[in-house]
Amino acid sequence: MMLLFIYSFAQDTGQTDSCDWDVLNLNEIVVTGTRVPKLLKDTPVQTSLITSKDIERSDATDIQGLLQTELPGVEFSYAMNQQVHLNFGGFGGQSLLFLVDGERMAGETLDDVDFSRIDMNNVERIEIVRGASSALYGSNACGGIINIITKGATKKCELNLDVRFSRHENRRYMLSLGNSFKHIQNSLSVTASRMNSYTVHNAPEAEAPVVNTIFGHKTLNVREHLIWEPFIGLKFSGRAGFYMRELPREIKAPDRYRSYNGGLKGEWDFGFNDRLEFSYTFDQYDKSQYNGFSGLDIRNYSNVQNSIRALYNHTFADGSMLTVGLDYMRDYLMNTKLTGSKKTQDCGDGFVQYDWKASNRLEVVGTLRYDYFSDGRISRVTPKISARYRLTSRLNIRTAYGIGFRTPTLKEKYYEFDMAGIWIVKGNAELNPETAHNFNFSVDYTVSHYNITGTAYYNHTKNKITTGLPYYLNDNTSQLYLNYENLADFNSCGVEITAQGAWRNGISAKLSYALIYEQNSRNKEDKEANSQFMPARPHSLTARVGWDRSFSGNYSMAIDLSGRFLSAVSNRDYKDYYDLSKGMVSVRYPAYTLLKLSVSQSFLGKVRLTIALDNLLNYRPKYYYLNAPLTEGINFIMGATLTL
Repeated sequence: MMLLFIYSFAQDTGQTDSCDWDVLNLNEIVVTGTRVPKLLKDTPVQTSLITSKDIERSDATDIQGLLQTELPGVEFSYAMNQQVHLNFGGFGGQSLLFLVDGERMAGETLDDVDFSRIDMNNVERIEIVRGASSALYGSNACGGIINIITKGATKKCELNLDVRFSRHENRRYMLSLGNSFKHIQNSLSVTASRMNSYTVHNAPEAEAPVVNTIFGHKTLNVREHLIWEPFIGLKFSGRAGFYMRELPREIKAPDRYRSYNGGLKGEWDFGFNDRLEFSYTFDQYDKSQYNGFSGLDIRNYSNVQNSIRALYNHTFADGSMLTVGLDYMRDYLMNTKLTGSKKTQDCGDGFVQYDWKASNRLEVVGTLRYDYFSDGRISRVTPKISARYRLTSRLNIRTAYGIGFRTPTLKEKYYEFDMAGIWIVKGNAELNPETAHNFNFSVDYTVSHYNITGTAYYNHTKNKITTGLPYYLNDNTSQLYLNYENLADFNSCGVEITAQGAWRNGISAKLSYALIYEQNSRNKEDKEANSQFMPARPHSLTARVGWDRSFSGNYSMAIDLSGRFLSAVSNRDYKDYYDLSKGMVSVRYPAYTLLKLSVSQSFLGKVRLTIALDNLLNYRPKYYYLNAPLTEGINFIMGATLTL
């Protein structure tokens, strides 16, 4: 980085910048870091962006595949019931906040949101802010924000049909319809997918429990979005969605997951410097089990969130901006294993943010927030301060300090449930809120067609909420129990370096490396302790090179090669979850590399054909542990898109 610092002074003459911002996507607008629109190259909060072009090139069919391809330090693993768990730089589960158009998602599956609810057919771009962001977004934003921005209609009338096929009868069908008239925009998206269950084969004498059957699924996602803009400066929007997923753990009694969501929003730009926004959001997430013999679909879990939000912005003559926000949410949880079967909680907050344009080079953003939670009467005051200093026209320095927090959920306080017949997980009403102190420093340098960004961060978390070690309730029972508990300390730190280049001849390349280190108080005190979820792999690398060229108005071609490498990691685990007397063993989960090659051709601007080879190196795990990639060798994928 010091070489870049010296070189920039030698090259910067104060004349017009020669950087190709548009080709590198640095002129894209982002909103997540400050909740107001900023150019990516100018935002004072370090933000990563996955653009619509990146999504198209990756040909990802789900959010897991996209994030693992584009971001180092990201790994999706599986719980014992094959729900998906995310680890991102030492954070995951409820400590990493997922948003859709800035709104929270209700429900969870073993401490993570249901990632299948995120329909890639409907995603315009994804903004990622690493580090504590609770000053803007409240509870759960300890480790960062992943904000999925959905598509809107851009043409007067457009119909898009897309199909994908791969092994195990894995099929995806997508339909999107957009209309844009003088004052009204409408977009509808429908996605249906399915995959059969299949068996994987493990070598003998595995060190820890392995997976033998990968469950298939049936999924349906429907979303409608309507925008009415009666005149410039005033806009109203409404959205509604439905989601359903069926998971056949038991053939005659599959698990079902549903979501019903909707919202209304009004945005008013009045005067030249003021903006007001009001919104209401409803999100309900249910779980049930369908009995094929009786025909009954028995609901056993429901989480409902009703949210109201108000946001006001005022821009001063020097470009500085004041933002004030108020939020209220009613949180409802029903479960047959919940103490009292039903729990509710009122959550309210207010925050103020001042974005100070000190000069053309220096911008400082300070945020202060107050949150209150009725269950336990928990209150929190959360600050964050971020700064960007433009040392030269090509070199930006960003730094931030923020506090993140997470209140224990109603489930973690009062839930008691059977985890796959292995142990009973018990809620703990005495849990303390989780608090994280985050320090972040980054440098990015852009010249011509190239950009390099380096980021270093440190997180110190107190009272991290997790599950404890298994125990027998008394000597007269063989039933194992786990309690939710607070860890005294959890530390994670890391470095991430990304270099990318893009040229107007259609060639682009990107290389990212992440180094992550974790330490928690339990493992420091007890060498026999294990983690319910796998620790972060210390080294990871993502790479992509692509070529996109239009030969005429009627034909174009795109070729993309992407891959990721994750280093080995070790963890203490039980030899047999059902019989703890067999003791624990240190398991080393091997490193692996996955590559994907995709080729697409477009004809007449209306038809696109895509073929892809996933797992190009034909990697097959020796043992299918919960954090092993569930690959069986090369997977051939074929797809077609029709646009009218």
